[in-house]
Amino acid sequence: MPERAEPRVAVLGLGRMGAPIAAAFLDAGYRTTVWNRTPEKAAPLVERGAVRAATAAEAVASGPLVVAPLLDTGAVRRALGPAAAGLRGRTLVNLANGTPEQARELASWAAGHGADHLDGAMMALPETVATDEGFFLYSGSSEAFARHRRALEVMAPAHYFGADPGAAEVHDLALLGTGYAALTGFLHAAAVLAPAGTSPEEFAPLAARWLRGMAGFLPELAREAGSASYGGGVSTVDLNRAAVDGLIRLSGAAGVAADVHGPLKALLDRRSADGHGQDSFSSVFELLRAGGAAGR
Repeated sequence: MPERAEPRVAVLGLGRMGAPIAAAFLDAGYRTTVWNRTPEKAAPLVERGAVRAATAAEAVASGPLVVAPLLDTGAVRRALGPAAAGLRGRTLVNLANGTPEQARELASWAAGHGADHLDGAMMALPETVATDEGFFLYSGSSEAFARHRRALEVMAPAHYFGADPGAAEVHDLALLGTGYAALTGFLHAAAVLAPAGTSPEEFAPLAARWLRGMAGFLPELAREAGSASYGGGVSTVDLNRAAVDGLIRLSGAAGVAADVHGPLKALLDRRSADGHGQDSFSSVFELLRAGGAAGR
């Protein structure tokens, strides 16, 4: 029986995420070729067994899978421009930041050079690469995802969202929006508490405990919003309207801007004025969704 070929991967860009990604492939036994605009950054990985490519074209030629955790799609195009002819028959995994439109444009560019394309979004920190704490989102070629899933899972658990190259970026931005709202809420709360003598460090464990409870409530919130069933909720629009009003008043008394919660107060006021004050808080979804009917 012939020996199984050594798995190979090229990693273009050794920044905050690129270096731990390349390290993860080395740890998993992949022949890992690395390229970085500043060659010195490759030295620690070369010491561990990585192959340093002198050019992006050399890296692309080293194997069937090319992973690009660069800053943005413009950086990917600049890095791969001189190497475009070598992309034919390979799979490009774009892990750069970008918009859905940019992901689709890059997919079209890659296809024009005979390459499969996967757009990826990294929901991870450098220290959570190759752990279950991080996860990556993908969209694009279903065949490429199936063919390279084992390699993709080396970096982090992989979630696939379909053939549209922009789908991963849509889900990435939605998740970032969820996180930004929570983090901004924490920073606002810390600012409100500062005059009372509570430091952000003291408040953080309590806030984390509360957010874990909120995360446990998400399935019920999703069920209500998905089915448009808002009756009988334990946390009504009017109840939360009073709470947010109190929060805004407290902010003013502490000399802290209430910009974070003003838009939510406006939504709750509108929902109540439309006769839905006793509906669940989740009914705010009706005002937010595309084509939402305020009177529903």
